[in-house]
Amino acid sequence: MPPLDFKGIQDKLSTHFRPFHRSFQFWVRAADIYTGYKVFQLRVSLVKDVQKKEAMWERQHELAADKIYAMCFDLGGFFLKIAQVIGKPDLAPAAWVRRLVTLCDRAPATPFDTVQLVLEKELGRSVGEIFENFEEEPLGSASIAQVHRARLKGDKSDVVVKVQHPGVKELMMTDIRNLQAFALYMQKTDIKFDLYSVTKEMEKQIGYEFDFMREANAMERIRRFLYENNKKSPVLVPRVLKDMVTRRVLVMECIDGIPILNLGDEIAKRGINPGSKIAATAKQNILKSLTLAYGQMILKSGFFHADPHPGNILICKGSEVALLDYGQVKDLPDSLRLGYANLVLAMADNDPIKASESYRELGIVTQSKCENELQELLKLAQTMFDTKLPPGVAMLQPFSEDSSIKKISVQAFPEELFSVLRTVHLLRGLSVGLGINFSCAEQWRPIAEEALYLAGRLKDLKTRARKRRLFRRLLRRE
Repeated sequence: MPPLDFKGIQDKLSTHFRPFHRSFQFWVRAADIYTGYKVFQLRVSLVKDVQKKEAMWERQHELAADKIYAMCFDLGGFFLKIAQVIGKPDLAPAAWVRRLVTLCDRAPATPFDTVQLVLEKELGRSVGEIFENFEEEPLGSASIAQVHRARLKGDKSDVVVKVQHPGVKELMMTDIRNLQAFALYMQKTDIKFDLYSVTKEMEKQIGYEFDFMREANAMERIRRFLYENNKKSPVLVPRVLKDMVTRRVLVMECIDGIPILNLGDEIAKRGINPGSKIAATAKQNILKSLTLAYGQMILKSGFFHADPHPGNILICKGSEVALLDYGQVKDLPDSLRLGYANLVLAMADNDPIKASESYRELGIVTQSKCENELQELLKLAQTMFDTKLPPGVAMLQPFSEDSSIKKISVQAFPEELFSVLRTVHLLRGLSVGLGINFSCAEQWRPIAEEALYLAGRLKDLKTRARKRRLFRRLLRRE
């Protein structure tokens, strides 16, 4: 009788109970953060001095930020994605942003011997047979995969090899279901927004990220669309090596550049004053390229890259922008694409009646008893779906007491629109980071008009354009 494999039994038990352990860790930590804020709200309500209140809130946010950072870092996986969603200047307190922004590109790397096993199993050959050289140290490691620089045998150019972390899918699905339960509780007690539908869409989108063949097809489809619809594509999209793609491995061309988060340091390194016209022009061109690409993808095609967080954006020579990681893409049905085009026009024209009509067309159900309801509906649309900050506001706090989300209850929100919402919020975060306040709705207006015109829903495109030019001339005279 062979001896018992105690280590094997221990490993199986550890794997079996790991989801339960993660769930326990999440609920203990989430409850600690939530109750901490609730107790603090009672304490701060007794303080009259405004400055003292602000200092207390800052300290509370710092304490919570440390706890959220520790939870996301320790648990990893899906919680690194959550850090990317909430760790933006327009959505979270500054103390949260300072702590969470560092998690965007920092996830524990899978050891190289494990990576080698995955590569050889997926590609059917040894690493030495396929690659001239392969850097063991990854360029970066995210929640689902890590990437390595390599060079194929007989080739002169480097490639990037994306390799999925083994066993991460099951754990991530456990994390999502825990977050869904927490979202249900929060929307019943604290936040008048359909958070559950948002988490359901996240579940669907992240499930897609585990199929690299789907990602490769998405990358090629978006690359082809942008190159065919522009004299020069507004963003660079890596080319896929089609014969080197499996569900867990993806090989693509290597695009060199600097992460957008390091842009300020790079400008200073070159001896350029960050506040100079040259620096401002470079930043504006970068934002213009990204905004044009997203406007075309969302409104013209409906098929778009849905994850423009800073870790997925590189700045290349000549201020060219490269957009990486096509694991999260969205294919909007025409009804939602055109409904959103209508909402873009409503926001750009500051038209509360059209905004209200667009809500109904999109299936966004709201309830309100506040005065000036139509104006608040427009403000809510601009909070959710535009990048521009109101005059005198340095940072939007969508869930603050005087925000439209507090005045208007969003009872139903189409899951498929979450990707658009998240994309706009990420673009807003980038614009805040670059120090540029702009309206994506205003920049997307011509694209929205064209989309509606081609669908037969806008009769006179030229008249609208003439009126817009006349309005701009009148503004310049004033």
